[in-house]
Amino acid sequence: MVIAAIVAVSVFFWMLLAESLHARRVRKLGRLAFGPGEKPRFWVNLVPIVRPLAFGMLAGALILLMQLPSKVHQSATVPENKKRHIVMVLDVSPSMTLEDAGPERKVSRRTRSRELMESFFQRVPMEQYLTSVIACYNGAKPVVVETKDLEVVRNILNDLPLNFAFTPGKTDLFAGLKEAAKIAAPFQPKSTLLLVVTDGDTIPPSGMPRMPASISDVLLVGVGDTKAGKFIDGRASRQDSSALRQMALRMNGTYHDGNEKQLPSDLLRSVTAEAKPGVFEQLGLREYALMTISVSAMIIAVLPLLLHFFGTGWRAGFRPKTGYN
Repeated sequence: MVIAAIVAVSVFFWMLLAESLHARRVRKLGRLAFGPGEKPRFWVNLVPIVRPLAFGMLAGALILLMQLPSKVHQSATVPENKKRHIVMVLDVSPSMTLEDAGPERKVSRRTRSRELMESFFQRVPMEQYLTSVIACYNGAKPVVVETKDLEVVRNILNDLPLNFAFTPGKTDLFAGLKEAAKIAAPFQPKSTLLLVVTDGDTIPPSGMPRMPASISDVLLVGVGDTKAGKFIDGRASRQDSSALRQMALRMNGTYHDGNEKQLPSDLLRSVTAEAKPGVFEQLGLREYALMTISVSAMIIAVLPLLLHFFGTGWRAGFRPKTGYN
């Protein structure tokens, strides 16, 4: 990086010297180039500084890019003791098809669940996690266990009719928790996030299973209208936010009403290893060098065109009309 800085400064000063010599020659031909006023437009006075600066930045960025090690894209192998897991309990009961979710209450609870999880996937470093999905209705069935393929999980969330894998009956959310505890039991302690997505329509008052030591955080995400319900199977169904909040407290977890708002970033940071950094936080020296090269090259290429067409308002042989004959 020191060499790149030295090259950039050297090129800048050499170009500055060349621009000063060029400016001296242009002044001698001022009347021929710029007309009777012998002066270009005001912005042209900045060119002797801008062009050397662009050449210096271009040279320094190229040298820096040559010094940086080659970037190799390869899948990283995570040691067994550092593997992290997400176990998702997904409510697939018929009440999840009711359309009272989202900010406008016009999408199904299942669709809103997919939107929330898609936002979750985009802001969490999913490459660091192995994901398991458990479908829950009047029982629980593992759909996928410890996958790194996020498209498989997306396919499960994308209106896959998992409710047909169960016989009709009353929703048993605790059955999903029991299956999650069974899957997570062999994992390393404090390595697993338990993620429950449900409308909380029917939650029993007792019988909650005990979570294994591998569960580090629990996040309950509720979908569906919390005030006005929709009728299904002869009864009104709505998101029972109070029951979900109590359930989260009993599990030392966090409840979030996802009907209107996405999961907050600070909440994701607290329940995952780390949220994905912002756009600028992901940029390194290589990316900044490439951006500098692009901007500098564009300035160098565009300046001659700007000088030719907009450097002066005087045009040889042209006289504007001052009146009418």
